[in-house]
This record gives sequence, C-alpha cells and structure tokens, in this order.
Amino acid sequence: MKPLAISASTLTTALGPGRAVTLAALQAQRSGLSPEHFMDAQLPTWVGEVAGVDAVALPAELSRYDCRNNRLAWLGLQQDGFLADVAAARARWGAGRVAVLLGTSTSGLLQTELAYRRRGPDGKLPADFFYGPTQNTFSVADFVGRALQLEGPSWVVSTACSSSAKVFGSAARMIAAGLIDAAVVGGVDTLCLSTLYGFNSLELLSDEICRPWDAGRKGLSIGEAAAFALVERETDRPQGWLLGVGESNDGYHMSTPHPQGAGAIAAMRSALDDAHLQPGDIDYINLHGTATPTNDASEDAAVGQVFGTATPCSSTKGATGHTLGAAGGVEALISLLAIEHGFMPGGSNVQQRDPALTLNYLERNQPSRVRRVLSNSFGFGGSNASLVFGGRDE
Repeated sequence: MKPLAISASTLTTALGPGRAVTLAALQAQRSGLSPEHFMDAQLPTWVGEVAGVDAVALPAELSRYDCRNNRLAWLGLQQDGFLADVAAARARWGAGRVAVLLGTSTSGLLQTELAYRRRGPDGKLPADFFYGPTQNTFSVADFVGRALQLEGPSWVVSTACSSSAKVFGSAARMIAAGLIDAAVVGGVDTLCLSTLYGFNSLELLSDEICRPWDAGRKGLSIGEAAAFALVERETDRPQGWLLGVGESNDGYHMSTPHPQGAGAIAAMRSALDDAHLQPGDIDYINLHGTATPTNDASEDAAVGQVFGTATPCSSTKGATGHTLGAAGGVEALISLLAIEHGFMPGGSNVQQRDPALTLNYLERNQPSRVRRVLSNSFGFGGSNASLVFGGRDE
C-alpha cells in the first residue's frame, strides 16, 4: 500500500485523557488498573475504568445518544485538539469526503442492562430507552459523525478485539479507491456487566492484576477506552504513517486462538508484505498479549515463526487493561507514541517471566530510536489484524 498519513490522534484510557497523560504514565510504567468496583458487580477481578465518564454531558442536540459508550467517545474527542483537527480536515476536503470508521464490541450494552432493571410489571422496557442511538452497534459511529459534522461513509466494525485495528485497513482501501480523502478511525468500548460476567463465565478473568508473559498469569483485566486517529490522503504535518495492514481469519475456535497461531502468522506476514518490509525492518512489536495462558503462548509461537526471538516486544494491556473493541486503536496510538518519543514500553506487572515463552519480552522501558512498529490485535473467532506504523519522516 501507499503509506497513509496520520495527521492527528487522541486516546483516553484508564491511564487518563489524552496523549500527554498516556505518555507520562507509560514512561513511568504506571498502570491504570484497580480492583473491580464497577457498579454493583461482585467479581474478584481488576478493571481499567476511565474516571469521570458518568459526569460527561453530551451536546444538547445529541442527547438522544446518551449512554456510557457515547459519553466516553465525547470525552475522548475533546482531547489533544482533535475536534479542531477534524474541523480543518472537513474544511479542506468537504464533509462528504471524510468517513467515520470505528470499532466497538459491546457498544452501549450497559444502557440496555440498566433499562432491563426498570421494566414495568408487564415486562416492557421504559419509554425513555432508545435502542437505536444507544446500544445499537452503529450508535458510536452515528454519534461521532454527527458530533464532528461529517457526512462521508460511516460504519462500525465489530470483530471483537481486532475491531478498531481493522478500520485502519478500511480507511486505507477507501482512500486508495478514491471514495474518500480522509477518515476518522479508531474505536470506543466501555465497561458493562455482561462483559464482566461473560468473560468470568469463560474463566478468562484474572482475580489479580493481569500479567502478560508472566509464568503465573491467570487471565485478563478488562478496561475501557476511546481512541481516534485522523488519516488523510495527504498532509503537511504527519504524526506518523500507516505503512501496512494485514488481516486474516483462521476460524479455529469461538474463544480460543489457534495453538500455533496460524491466522496470526498470516496477518503479520500480510502486513509486512503490504508495507514492503522484511521482519528485520521492525524495531518493536506491540503484542496483543492479553495475559490468558493460551493467548500469550499462541502469540509467542506465532511471532517467533515470523520474526524469530530477537525483536523487542511487549504488551501494554497491563497498563490499560484489555479494552476489547477499542484495543486495536489504543495500541496503534501507543505505537505512534513509542515512535515519536523514542522508547519501547515495558510490559507491566511481570513477576516471573514464563520460561516456556521465548520472545524478547521487555519488562522495563527501553529508550531507543524506534522507526517502525508492528501492532497485533487478535479477536474471538480468529479475526486477526496486524498494523505497521512508521514515524513522520518515513
């Protein structure tokens, strides 16, 4: 593919709102995870909850879209001057030539959970519950498009944990085809009870802070996040470049990755081919790294098949939690921060490296010139996406 310019970006996670706060937390190797206290859930686990979401007020004209997911989206959009950057792109290209392509997993499911608690004696949901602009999967793209006054193509990808990585590929293909000139890409996912209890029923939640690549890892810690990037056909001030996209689907199992990482291998090799790069051209790999025993083992094997065991790598989910449908977008933007600021983030919370895993997993931040990063996102059902990013001088 022709490198695609990333002209603006922002992310809000449990680490805090915006790029500067995120960078400071990563450089200090501070985690945003805390023991679970979300609503009235009674689970022995840790979560990455974003502070202040409940207090967010949507613009009055968009109040119909009010739900936790869209509140977090609005909070995220207001960081890092992103609203002004999109307004400039809208003026440059025209509102109809800027797309909104986002990923999510549960969307506004919490709104439905709360509505079910208020059912009437006849079982009917309350009259003030609006499924379309709240829980519906398209809700977040519809809300963001209206909030940004954009009129281009708009959709949501919901392929579990690869969702907001795959939209980068969607934007690249649409721009290459001449259908649009720019796109807002990324993803938003928020905590809800179905997710917490659902992952617990699958025995994937850890009862302590998640520890990717640790010998005693027990599972994941769920987080929430909003991540947005503005990609454009051309720009004079790139933050970085999307160099390659690789996608695959191995369909091995509903919730367990292929043990040898067949689909992950295909996605990584496709991303390298798309970027016209060799494995040795990648300086750092941001792993999917969920801290479940099978996922980390599968990814370790897959990355080793493509890159060998020398390339520095880590998972940043020990800092943010697994933000599900927003994870690909969050980790894409962390990859850009690593390139821009010259460091490879160490994986958090490791107590003892798993001796069965062979990759060059960083437990501490490593200052280094970072030219190119590969970021992995692998979802339920074997939906895999790998993205290659380069710096502004690429």
